[in-house]
Amino acid sequence: MYSTPLPKFAPANGAACPVWAVGPEGLESLSAEAARWAESTGFKAGAGETCLVPGEGGALGAVLLGLGSEASRDRRRFATGGLPGALPEGTYTLAGAWEAREAEEAALGWLFGSYQFTRYAGSASTKAQLVCPEGVNAAKLEAIVAGEFLTRDLINTPTSDMGPEALEDAFFALAKEQGAKASAIRGDDLLSQNFPMIHAVGRASAEAPRLLDMRWGEDGPALTLVGKGVCFDTGGLNLKPGASMGLMKKDMGGSATVLGLARMIMALGLKLRLRVLVPAVENSVSSNSFRPQDILTSRKGLTVEINNTDAEGRLVLADALTLAGEENPDMIVSFATLTGAARVAVGDDLSPFFTGNEALAGALAEAAAEVADPVWRMPFHAPYEPRIEPGIADLDNAPKGGMAGAITAALFLRRFVPEGADYTHFDIYGWQPNPSPGRPKGGVGMGARALLAALPKVLG
Repeated sequence: MYSTPLPKFAPANGAACPVWAVGPEGLESLSAEAARWAESTGFKAGAGETCLVPGEGGALGAVLLGLGSEASRDRRRFATGGLPGALPEGTYTLAGAWEAREAEEAALGWLFGSYQFTRYAGSASTKAQLVCPEGVNAAKLEAIVAGEFLTRDLINTPTSDMGPEALEDAFFALAKEQGAKASAIRGDDLLSQNFPMIHAVGRASAEAPRLLDMRWGEDGPALTLVGKGVCFDTGGLNLKPGASMGLMKKDMGGSATVLGLARMIMALGLKLRLRVLVPAVENSVSSNSFRPQDILTSRKGLTVEINNTDAEGRLVLADALTLAGEENPDMIVSFATLTGAARVAVGDDLSPFFTGNEALAGALAEAAAEVADPVWRMPFHAPYEPRIEPGIADLDNAPKGGMAGAITAALFLRRFVPEGADYTHFDIYGWQPNPSPGRPKGGVGMGARALLAALPKVLG
């Protein structure tokens, strides 16, 4: 299931090489020998800079990790993420005094830095292991990393090997691994069981559209996660230009994120009744593609005028959200790579979210800082509701005007959950465009760890 062997912490029962994290202002605190060596090698303690300090008999005595200047430290996270690929094989330990949250982030960053996508070329080459810092829950971090690596692998795999059928296989494999129950509705059965918009979006593909459904847990509050599973998005008959189509293998990043999050929840044994719904489709071009100006009737009975076939993610999510709401769970959360407008608003690193739950919004803000998973709240701005009402149908899937696209998309989705439901929507990017510590270029989870940390605060 994973392209990289899942990293584990080293046992704390032997000698380990110390890693000292220092900024330029901390060089003077090093031992005289280490300070002299750092000076002779030109080590300035810049962010991510490393220096290997020799010990007795030519063995490695210590590692210096640069943190950069004090003023720049809030600009980065996972400072240790580059070490697994930079250090020789061996066992290492974090030296010096670390605050609890900093130690946890450093340990998590180390494990994240072990990720390599090796399905098609190469093999895993990181062999440096870290002893889990004292007071840090090793099992918890290992479970979180396993979920994140699942998300990354699913997004990184091209559609030739991650179409709707393969996504279903990964979905069922996760359910089997964690003792959950999974089912699927495929092809024309979507019509007979009233999921018309999932069917309409995916019917042009050689691989049948499907709705994947997973259940786990028998006690606690009911949480339903819904993830957009558009395995490739050509734009349909409103065909994307080539430059815009290049990254569309990641358009199932919402489903990859909820599967990674679900794995974390199940592996950690959270007291929840978890349901995961993934509409898995490919938005292709064929003689039976859905068309601009078509009007589709949703599972909820609302009609939708199609003004752009490239705004398809909200259509498949709408039917899945309707199903989710029919059980009235305590909370519904959707994740989707939904709008370019969200990227314009907050860029590629922040996860914008929409919610009417004030307690959750506050908990997410706190959790995001605690676990280094940045999020940003955006509004369900009710005065924009008329923009998604075209007149000829109940809803418009692609309002004209070019403004507030992320907000109008979120408002569109909210129409498909019961009025008053506790609903939160994440409009994520799911991709790391440039490598950074612990986050190599490629697929990446966004918002999942913040939500994982916030859930106990709001669901108990």
